[in-house]
Amino acid sequence: MNMMMSSRIYICFLVLCASLGIIPTPSLGHSHICLPDDHVALFIFGDSLFDAGNNNYINTTYEFRANFYPFGETFFNYPTGRFSDGRIIPDFIAEFAKLPLIPAYLHPGHKRYADGANFASSGAGALVETYPEYVIDLQTQFSNFKRTKMLLKKEIGEAEAKTLVSRAVYITYIGSSDYTSAYFANFSVFQSYSPEEYVDMVIGNLTTVIKGIHKEGGRKFAFLNMAPLGCVPLFTAINAGECVEEITALVKLHNKALSHVLQELESQLKGFKHSITDLYSLVNEAVNNPLKYGFKEGETACCGSGPYRGYPTCGVTGVNGSVQGYELCENPNDYVVFDASHPTERANLLYAKAMWNGNQSVTGPYNVKALVEQN
Repeated sequence: MNMMMSSRIYICFLVLCASLGIIPTPSLGHSHICLPDDHVALFIFGDSLFDAGNNNYINTTYEFRANFYPFGETFFNYPTGRFSDGRIIPDFIAEFAKLPLIPAYLHPGHKRYADGANFASSGAGALVETYPEYVIDLQTQFSNFKRTKMLLKKEIGEAEAKTLVSRAVYITYIGSSDYTSAYFANFSVFQSYSPEEYVDMVIGNLTTVIKGIHKEGGRKFAFLNMAPLGCVPLFTAINAGECVEEITALVKLHNKALSHVLQELESQLKGFKHSITDLYSLVNEAVNNPLKYGFKEGETACCGSGPYRGYPTCGVTGVNGSVQGYELCENPNDYVVFDASHPTERANLLYAKAMWNGNQSVTGPYNVKALVEQN
């Protein structure tokens, strides 16, 4: 009798799903979940611009974490591990795509991957040599994606997992830590490599991961080019108010190389489609013309100490037994930059909107909305 009742309930469930245009899929524990037939997941790779809190769960130092006040003070009202006062770019992309916030892959409560996963790690680089043992490098993030794909097969079934992976959008921002770490090492790496060779290594590692995701079934990719790193408060504070031109030069080489390689992959990889958003220009515009975008301050950070509040002391007290004081602005919405090198939530929204539905002047050849809507 119980078996008959169970069968009837499941048949009714099938009919309901069909009437709603959604596909029932097998899941763990022999239960079933419904995914809309146009369901698009988000898989997120990168560094602190995209990290939703993965570094909370690895053995690292406070420099690579944002799990303390005042990070998260506005939207979440508690620190989540995001380097911002509130939401980050992938959070807004998820919202625009009518998905829930995509949690950190390592979050112990996150077991459902049908909406995607966030593998990003603050401080991560495309190069394994960038802050080794303190971060989750890009190659390891890709390995975590492959594990997730295996779990998806158990969660929703092999056929549906294959469909989900091919429809998903893969969002990536990586490289900033590779270039800034070279600066903090006094560019000693350039005794062995020219700037061009170093950028080629970063782009090469990124290309390897893109090809790996494509081999696993991914087809739709979205990127931000590199922001003007040499001009963030962290560097203007220690360079007498001037941008660090050596970093700017690396960023420009990176952006040119990234654009070129994505065009090549478009012709090399079957079904490959991409979006690249000009974050470099967006940040420059917001910083230099804050009033145009509704901000009051572009160059000085909301939280930190020293010139431009560029010393990375935001929220840091009691390190090595001492108290490092920091200043905190009254309203982060007035600022483009939250701490020494990361955007405020309001700036993240500006950049996310450009990714989502920006025109060809800022995002192309597709925007993320177009990628999401393509089967």
